Amino acid sequence: MPNIKIFSGSSHQDLSQKIADRLGLELGKVVTKKFSNQETCVEIGESVRGEDVYIVQSGCGEINDNLMELLIMINACKIASASRVTAVIPCFPYARQDKKDKSRAPISAKLVANMLSVAGADHIITMDLHASQIQGFFDIPVDNLYAEPAVLKWIRENISEWRNCTIVSPDAGGAKRRLNVDFALIHKERKKANEVDRMVLVGDVKDRVAILVDDMADTCGTICHAADKLLSAGATRVYAILTHGIFSGPAISRINNACFETAQCSKCFLGGRSLIHHHLLDYVAWILLCTYSFFGFTFVYLDPFLAKYPLRPK
Repeated sequence: MPNIKIFSGSSHQDLSQKIADRLGLELGKVVTKKFSNQETCVEIGESVRGEDVYIVQSGCGEINDNLMELLIMINACKIASASRVTAVIPCFPYARQDKKDKSRAPISAKLVANMLSVAGADHIITMDLHASQIQGFFDIPVDNLYAEPAVLKWIRENISEWRNCTIVSPDAGGAKRRLNVDFALIHKERKKANEVDRMVLVGDVKDRVAILVDDMADTCGTICHAADKLLSAGATRVYAILTHGIFSGPAISRINNACFETAQCSKCFLGGRSLIHHHLLDYVAWILLCTYSFFGFTFVYLDPFLAKYPLRPK
């Protein structure tokens, strides 16, 4: 694949390496370090003049440091005469701050969009944005990929009673339509960020398998409370499928004590490392298939791969 350079930030190098391996490319040479005053320094170790550059950096771990590192890498490639710079951001940072929901609240997702554009990004590729309107914060092309095809595939292959299941999530309408199964809604009211006051189940899950689908799990309070609510409403079993597993704060202890049959989480976020070998949390590669297809937007010679793993199920 000529004229392509893939560089990895420090947020999720394993994911970047797997993408490069799948495409038959070597990761570009880049050195990231910090000065003694904690300033981030990035050195691109090879020429990018006239190249189509992809920088893979997710909004996980030390989010602020990783975001700054991404901005510096974009700018470094741009002023080194790269033909085009695409930022591949599987989990978009500050995505939950997408609207002015109270007085004097910032719209931080818009600020991040402005920063990426000013740094020199020509194209943004992300996955399962927390709020779709974030795409409108940019004046450059944004591709928001969906985990839905891989989610559907996993459900059909691993849940034998999937025809008698109920999809439960505020954001699972697409999965419900594709599977042609029942849908239930968990309405939650929050006291404050990461703290749920009460939940109301809208829909019937009695004597059915409940599948919780969500784009993000941070402290896991919502999905764990939702699982308890579903069991008390008569669900026979509860599964959880998450795109971005952040697992901060008390998330580990909560999910360890949860009533899930299993919790499926993507590899596009490197959170909750101590959970990787827990019997409830199964890190699988289904999101990775969608992540590989990031590169299909640009290169027509990847069409056979996209036919095998389409962005949306046919």
